[in-house]
Amino acid sequence: MSNIKKEDMLLYAVTDRSWLNGETLYEQVEQALMGGVTLVQLREKNLGEEEFLQEAAAIRDLCRKYGVPFIINDNVEIALRCGADGVHVGQEDMAAGTVRQKLGPDKIIGVSAHNVEEALEAEKNGADYLGAGAVFGSSTKTNANTLDHAVLKEICSAVAIPVVAIGGVNEKNILQLAGTGIDGAAVVSAIFAKEDKKAAAETLRGLAEQICRQQTT
Repeated sequence: MSNIKKEDMLLYAVTDRSWLNGETLYEQVEQALMGGVTLVQLREKNLGEEEFLQEAAAIRDLCRKYGVPFIINDNVEIALRCGADGVHVGQEDMAAGTVRQKLGPDKIIGVSAHNVEEALEAEKNGADYLGAGAVFGSSTKTNANTLDHAVLKEICSAVAIPVVAIGGVNEKNILQLAGTGIDGAAVVSAIFAKEDKKAAAETLRGLAEQICRQQTT
């Protein structure tokens, strides 16, 4: 039984402080939440441990206020210390089984998957959901290979846990993912690089609902 509901995957926001432009990340995340984001992943590559922890605790409280799950990218220790709802790990990071031992049975564990084999392995090791990509390449990961949409569909068919598409997803291309079986889309710049983050999230939420509604009818 997964620790996350499929509807929580619908519009999955991954933070990026590249576009702060005088705002705080907290303010930007709140705008995204007001626009209908259903899950927030805090990704920080360059903050010191204590600063990261303070930011994580503040955004955790914000996500609780809006009733959405709060996930930490990669850093299991920060996730534990701040009381996050879970953690997302890549293939090069800690294995899902090891993460589960550290976090316990009730936390959410997401794992990146690039093919059916990785997807099945992650599910077997206790992942609650998969991030599959990069479906349109990636502006945040220059070494990310593009995932063929036929393979994305195979991944969705192969596992019982939710699958979210990630990598270059924006308002112009998201509808190309219709029919793949995804439970939602993960976005970075499609929200955080926009001037009006609330409006960007509202648009993407509507498009994501359109895709997932088509698949259940």
